[in-house]
Amino acid sequence: MSESQIIEADLVWTGTSFERDVRIAVNEDGVIASVGKVDGATTRRLERKALLPGFVNAHSHAFQRGLRGLGETFPKGEGSFWTWREAMYDLVERIDAEIIYELSKQAFSEMLACGITTVGEFHYLHHDQSKAGYTFDEVVLKAAADAGIRIALLNVFYKTGGIRKPLGRGQDRFATPSLEAYWDQMDMLAELIDPATQSLGVVAHSIRAVPLDDLVALHEEACKRGMVFHMHVEEQPQEIIECIEAYHKPPMALLNERLEISPFLTAVHCTHTADKDMDEFLASGGNVCICPLTEANLGDGLANVPRLLRNDGRICLGTDSNSRLCFTEEMRLLEYGQRLRLQKRGVCVDGQGNVGTKLLEMATSNGARSLGLKVGKIAKGHHADFATIDLDAAALKGWTETTLLDTLILGTGNEAIAETCVGGS
Repeated sequence: MSESQIIEADLVWTGTSFERDVRIAVNEDGVIASVGKVDGATTRRLERKALLPGFVNAHSHAFQRGLRGLGETFPKGEGSFWTWREAMYDLVERIDAEIIYELSKQAFSEMLACGITTVGEFHYLHHDQSKAGYTFDEVVLKAAADAGIRIALLNVFYKTGGIRKPLGRGQDRFATPSLEAYWDQMDMLAELIDPATQSLGVVAHSIRAVPLDDLVALHEEACKRGMVFHMHVEEQPQEIIECIEAYHKPPMALLNERLEISPFLTAVHCTHTADKDMDEFLASGGNVCICPLTEANLGDGLANVPRLLRNDGRICLGTDSNSRLCFTEEMRLLEYGQRLRLQKRGVCVDGQGNVGTKLLEMATSNGARSLGLKVGKIAKGHHADFATIDLDAAALKGWTETTLLDTLILGTGNEAIAETCVGGS
């Protein structure tokens, strides 16, 4: 609970452009009451600042912040997602409650510093060394609260080490033995979270980690409860090959066939998804989360972004392994990766041909849709979550009101982000 306030900046992003003389009234609950010609005295004046909706990070594994700089030597001459995963398991085996708290808080604090005010934490490292209970779930929530970020804890169901394979090295720290145990834990967390800044979502880790019947049942219960549902889908060709061998169809085709696809469902990565399967998924309203920096780091490949956009695909963005936390760079690499692949400029554009507005939509309102939260817009009824731009930042020199957004996204890192605000404070 905070005091009501009226905020005024030099410029405010209203959804299509930066505008002057826009004031924002925020109520005691940290929710925007009105935007525009607001009556009353300004209580907070942001000099030489522009105001954006806070960025929404739809996919993070906070503990992987501990991998930064690791797994980057290749004595055999090359590496892959699968060799990187071994370095991740090495980290997992060293983590205790204190370490995961510090890593998570560090990641969340760095997110705030780069303008991210909401994180979808795809959380699967549940257990401490005893492997009893779900100790780390509460630790991650505490780290988010102490950092001051809004969190959707996307709690992961993880049962197998591969399709019809037992759990392997490190994976017993992720394990959920049954659907009943999973929902018992979710019910406990629902009583624990702070509803002002915390929410829950349901996750099937991947087709590798969740038997198909459990996946269907998990999703059905999530739908009954009105909860968002996330899943890693077709990040690696090997996953598709193994799925076809086991189920005679690739993962996305199985999702389309067995699940009720809706805007509550987000498929993460989709790097190698067949066009026909993707078209069907998007036609039913599904979201796709792309994590450009992590996908580049792991050598995953590039999703077919033009195909997604032609089919009105709701693309959102995630930082995934958090090896680099810079959301302007996530946006920029999404566009630039496609430019390199297609040898043309202007791939992610809105109806007027603007790159910046389309990328910002992915970084804000599309992420909010994926997480089922009223964030990502400076609009009445949304949480007062903002990022401020330092208009005197050297990297922005030469900006105009019409070029400011493109200058920020395509020309800066985190240095132009002055501060963030979550729930009005």
